Amino acid sequence: MKFQQDNPSIYNPMLNIFGFWAYDAAWAMAMAIEQMGTTNFNYQMSNSSTDATDLDTIGVSQNGWRLLQELANVTFTGLAGKFRLINGQRESTVFQIVNINGNAAREIGFWTLEKGLLRDLYSLNTSKYPINLRSIIWPGDSTSVPKGWEIPPNGKRLKILVPNKDSFFQFVTVTQDPSRNTFQVTGYCTDIFRVVIEKLPYDVAYDFIPFPFTDGSSANSTYNDMIDQVFYKNYDAVVGDTTIIANRSLYVDFTLPYTESGVAMLVPYKDSKSKNAWVFLKPLTWDLWLTTGCFFVFIALVVWILEHQINEEFRGSIAHQVGTSFWFSFSTMVFAQRERVSNNLTRFVVIVWFFVVLILTQSYTGSLSYLLVVQNLQPTMTDMDQLLKSGEKVGYQHGSFLYGMLKQMKFDDSRLIYYRSPEECDALLSKGSAKGGIGAAFDEVPYIKLVFSQYCNKYTMIPTLKTAGFGFIFPKGSPLVQDISRAILNVTQGPKMRKIENTWFPSKSNCLDSTNSASSNSLDLDSFWGLFFIAGAVAVLALLIFMVMLVKRSWHEVESSPSSLQEKIVLLGRRFYQRHLNSYNFREGKNRNTDDGGNEVVAVETSENTNFPLSSSRDFSQDNDDINNEQGTPSVE
Repeated sequence: MKFQQDNPSIYNPMLNIFGFWAYDAAWAMAMAIEQMGTTNFNYQMSNSSTDATDLDTIGVSQNGWRLLQELANVTFTGLAGKFRLINGQRESTVFQIVNINGNAAREIGFWTLEKGLLRDLYSLNTSKYPINLRSIIWPGDSTSVPKGWEIPPNGKRLKILVPNKDSFFQFVTVTQDPSRNTFQVTGYCTDIFRVVIEKLPYDVAYDFIPFPFTDGSSANSTYNDMIDQVFYKNYDAVVGDTTIIANRSLYVDFTLPYTESGVAMLVPYKDSKSKNAWVFLKPLTWDLWLTTGCFFVFIALVVWILEHQINEEFRGSIAHQVGTSFWFSFSTMVFAQRERVSNNLTRFVVIVWFFVVLILTQSYTGSLSYLLVVQNLQPTMTDMDQLLKSGEKVGYQHGSFLYGMLKQMKFDDSRLIYYRSPEECDALLSKGSAKGGIGAAFDEVPYIKLVFSQYCNKYTMIPTLKTAGFGFIFPKGSPLVQDISRAILNVTQGPKMRKIENTWFPSKSNCLDSTNSASSNSLDLDSFWGLFFIAGAVAVLALLIFMVMLVKRSWHEVESSPSSLQEKIVLLGRRFYQRHLNSYNFREGKNRNTDDGGNEVVAVETSENTNFPLSSSRDFSQDNDDINNEQGTPSVE
């Protein structure tokens, strides 16, 4: 009632946790007094002066120590939970979590020692995570959790330095308008910074300020001088092509890198005026060359076996037959064979072999073309040690930290020459050390890639050292570093990063990749064994079919011969070497003529060996009889 009188605007007020505690404490006192009894309560009045206050007239109980003992033993469950005194203090096992918003407070949950965070005090949920709590209302009547920190709208704008230079403008470009005394800042680095700022959950107001300053006060300044301005808190940040290195991190804080890291060496290609006379052998490995040669011989043998009985172009002397067979096989490399094949089995074998040869020749041509190009793209230097021993002069970008790094690598000042632009770097590399130029240029990977994209047909890029890449610079302890670093990760992993890169660094389509060595591009047998297996299987199958047909055609003669087994085998071999007169070629071919009476005249070739047994003569008569039965009675020469 007293609270209602003091706070009439609050309707139906309820006790808070302090009221519950007070009620439980009064109840514990009553239980202790009831336990010790009320008959033995004596009080000792104090001796106070006449000007004493009313407090001095209060008596002191003679049994207070007993009351304390009884209170220490009182344990019960009250309105605020379990009541127990430890060392004279109430044991608190429940905390109420409230959301303060202005002058009001709203309950969002409880915390207990046994159950952790709870939405309701008597909830059965035992989760220790705040997901079940009531929603929190943050300043501004927002239920979303604030992130980071907020710069007041009336606060100062960040003063951000950007490097003002007349080279490598793709990274940062400052365009001044003297008539209006204004300038515009564009470039790869500033575009990324703008996209990163948009990703922050709060607004950041900033202004870009060129460095060196437009008044010429710092015309010869370096990147370290620009970083010193942030260290002395004259400016709030640096946005540009500034490299993250250990020495600089002692004075300022860097964000995460937003570019590729590392230092690379740009060197020219060798002048390959003297060609390798045996480069035509490199497209194929030795085992592939050997296998291909063996298959040419094998195909020549198969074609002769299948064709010599029915094709006059594969008959004649032994030298002629061998030469014709090999000529036919090897001429398939350029598809210039002139001999016609008559056997269907031969045609099937040759078709498959043509397919194998086509793939081999096309692969060889492509590999040889690549090797001839790569032979002209060999770098003059391949590593740092070779460059140190050669005595060649090296170049570095003016104002870069690489000057100190090259000095640490034992390069003398007489060998160090700086350049200010990609064009100047190209001019120094084109001259060479002998004519006052340089033999190699050192720079960070983004710069080297920029130069390489413009002169890719003249130079090659070789990675040499490790660095952390480009980062944005802020003073030590700046709360922006963590949020901007997180935003950089979102930008670099998204499509906007590729769009920015394509805008400022368009790719060149006429650049050749010479990173792979020539030796690693030779074709080996593992890539073609399937083709050779198919060609070999087809050839063997054709031979088997041919032999079965030959044995079947000659079996009646061999079986009827009274000779021994050895002689039968010899007879079968002779039949294999002789013409097959019943073939289509000999029945309809160019060797068929007619006499004056209209009778056909067939020219029959006798064997070179005139010492054939009688069975051999019988072969000819048998063949002629077959022809007589089919087409009349031709005369035989």
